[in-house]
Amino acid sequence: MTTEASYLPSPTVGVFWLGPLPIRMYAVCILAGIVAAIWICGRRLADRGYSSEDALTVAWWAVPFGIVGGRLYNVITSPQPYFGKDGNPLDAFAIWKGGLGIWGAIALGAVGAYIGCRRHGISFWDYADAAAPGVVLAQAMGRWGNYFNNELHGRTTDLPWRLKVYEWDESAGHAVKDAAGDPVVAGYFQPTFLYESIFCLVIALVIVLLDRRFTLGRGRSFFLYVMLYPVGRIWMEWLRNDPANRILGQRVNVWVSVLVFLIGLIGFVLMGRRHPDGVREHVAEEDEATASVA
Repeated sequence: MTTEASYLPSPTVGVFWLGPLPIRMYAVCILAGIVAAIWICGRRLADRGYSSEDALTVAWWAVPFGIVGGRLYNVITSPQPYFGKDGNPLDAFAIWKGGLGIWGAIALGAVGAYIGCRRHGISFWDYADAAAPGVVLAQAMGRWGNYFNNELHGRTTDLPWRLKVYEWDESAGHAVKDAAGDPVVAGYFQPTFLYESIFCLVIALVIVLLDRRFTLGRGRSFFLYVMLYPVGRIWMEWLRNDPANRILGQRVNVWVSVLVFLIGLIGFVLMGRRHPDGVREHVAEEDEATASVA
């Protein structure tokens, strides 16, 4: 049995004001994740024989594409708030209110990264491998934006680590208040944002450690991420209770997760067959060139 005091608190405010400028914590979490991802990608690119600055060069393409892709995925899979009854189509552009689908962000972000790599003479697979742990770390940080918005939690629970959630005024960016001025409690729920954040941190650590231990070949760090993340995401989807469209009784994201896992598994196996020795080609090519000059 839990006591009334055994819960994780939620913020009552998700927007802070710097004079006339609103600082939305959802956006701050997303931007902080992007910065961390670019930094990590730069460090890993340097290990692969590139300049660390190449991470930012390609990110100028990958990040905008990823944001657009994430929003498109959200609008396509959950069109009701925008095009359903009482929906507002213009809200499809209000990304500061939340609503970025990770699958769309990764898919279109990869397209942007591919374009950037082609324009600047960088191997796309080297870049994808270097970016993988940083991207999943960015996801871990981005989930805290959902925390600040009191959204995307799980089902009701009486667990000691249950999350106290408030009724939320999305347009104002703070909890709804009662006549006495106190925030209105919506209930106590599974903190799925926290579960996913921790799971993403574990994935990032696994990728880095396996890459150091076995020197994963080109493309395999990226496909390892693509393969591992859906495993945890399926569990998160089963815990969540927010409205979602369903196919054969399962949330759309569950089916997408299964598909993405299969893509990751196939890609991991195929890239392993193409590069069975685990040598990173760019580094190997530089070593061969150095040896021939010597």
